[in-house]
Amino acid sequence: QVQLVESGGGVVQAGGSLRLSCAASGRTFSSYAMGWFRQAPGKEREFVAAVSRSGGTTYTANSVKGRFTISRENGKNTVYLQMNSLKPEDTAVYYCAADQDSILVNHRTSVDYWGKGTLVTVSS
Repeated sequence: QVQLVESGGGVVQAGGSLRLSCAASGRTFSSYAMGWFRQAPGKEREFVAAVSRSGGTTYTANSVKGRFTISRENGKNTVYLQMNSLKPEDTAVYYCAADQDSILVNHRTSVDYWGKGTLVTVSS
């Protein structure tokens, strides 16, 4: 079992940047594929970015491609989401996710563990 705690959310102006972090408990962090999802008010939770166990493979949603970058540090049990050129439509609660089975966790139905989320608000 793994517990996930997100941090780094906040309020930022359009065009600005934020870096989210997700700290995982336990000694088996490197055995989980990790990802970020987000949920805006009144909308379904959607995939944002995923990273493989080693960190060597990443995948991002088209809506954030070229602006967001996912990475991980297995030695620190942490996964990051660097968000640049933020837009008001990026406003959402961002969730960290872990998956024991998939190579990349890019769909909410494959997630084994969720964090509680961190709110990102982008003002225009």
